[in-house]
Amino acid sequence: MPLRRPSRWLAAALALGAACTLAATCGDARDGVPSPPGGTGIASRDVATPRDGAIVGADSAAMPDEPPLADAPDVPAGGEPGFSAPASGVSSGYATDGAHAASADGGPTTADGDLSALAPTPTAGVSVPRNETVVPLYTATPTRTPAATPTPTPTPGASGPPVVGGCQMFPADNPWNADISQMPVDPNSATYIASINESGNGFLHADFGGGGAYGIPFIVVPQSQPLVNINFTAYGDESDPGPYPIPLNAPVEGGPSSTGDRHVLALQQGSCKLYELFSAYPQSNRWDAASGAVFDLSSNALRPDTWTSADAAGLPILAGLVRYDEVAAGEIRHAVRFTVGTVRRAWVHPATHYGTSTSTARPPYGAKLRLKAAYDTSRFTGQARVILEALKKYGMIVADQGTSWYITGAADPRWDDNDLDQLKTVPGTAFEVVQLGTVYTYP
Repeated sequence: MPLRRPSRWLAAALALGAACTLAATCGDARDGVPSPPGGTGIASRDVATPRDGAIVGADSAAMPDEPPLADAPDVPAGGEPGFSAPASGVSSGYATDGAHAASADGGPTTADGDLSALAPTPTAGVSVPRNETVVPLYTATPTRTPAATPTPTPTPGASGPPVVGGCQMFPADNPWNADISQMPVDPNSATYIASINESGNGFLHADFGGGGAYGIPFIVVPQSQPLVNINFTAYGDESDPGPYPIPLNAPVEGGPSSTGDRHVLALQQGSCKLYELFSAYPQSNRWDAASGAVFDLSSNALRPDTWTSADAAGLPILAGLVRYDEVAAGEIRHAVRFTVGTVRRAWVHPATHYGTSTSTARPPYGAKLRLKAAYDTSRFTGQARVILEALKKYGMIVADQGTSWYITGAADPRWDDNDLDQLKTVPGTAFEVVQLGTVYTYP
């Protein structure tokens, strides 16, 4: 989330040390620098002129990098509530029995035989199309069993930008939907890759799976969804004001007792707007959240420079999640969100916010990486193969600080952990940074 006020990030630095042992993504770190008046204090150290034209002098004082933030998945405390699957396809609220319906092949299904995401017990009338997987569930991690045979790789289906809940995820020419396979490599690519490798174990990692326990959940709500007030607890000056059409029983990242980032995402049908909250806690008649952002999926408009969102980089979260349905269909048609240990106090569009380090060896938010074309993916199968092919074509975008090389997906009980574990053999050195373009820096 925003990296603006020293009071929040001094406290957060202490809190994150403990929370990261439980949190699925210990990202959303900000830099602890006070916000300039009016939010326009940008310093340009590369060839950067922000859109609002506010240049306040280059930052020449070298500061030591902050230590990388640890990253680990949220672990159910004593067993979090499970979910049950209604036949109606309506989703909202938490159930307590943890019961799952199952299809003949062992996967989840609804009573009418429609293979779909397990949904919480319905309460407030949040409608979900029967053919959409939009509410991943928080369940105990299943015991893994070795796969008898490699999972076959799905055959790609429809082309064009992804569609969720009947809404196209941004225009075709949006940066999230851009084919970057032919873009030139940035001259500093090797330096950036080396700095990213200083956090984590140097290999790719799927930060989703575990029977739906890990990943970021989201819901699709109807245009008639009642609005709920939002009380911003930290970054209201960089947040889009409420109310938001997010029911108070919407799923929270990590479950109701999570001490992690607690993202809450809702896509509204009809208006095709995306509403996202960070560090969100439901109250009796409102949400308390550190920050929030609203994105019009029909527009390429960016947030104001220096502004965060529900994600540290000022980016939409849902646009970069790996979703089960698209992988099952055989093709991901967008860039993927991922975290790195330490981010430079700079950004490149479509990001609008900055990290914690003054070192030019660190990548800025918004930097795009791709899996090298020469990297052999033929030995990979199933879900892992689909993800890797997308990383060659659409790449992944630096969106948050956390353990390096963690890619983010939607929580869903149908992920195959044995399959996703293939990604752990892909080294960070198999990636390259594509040309950044204009880099905006914060003093």
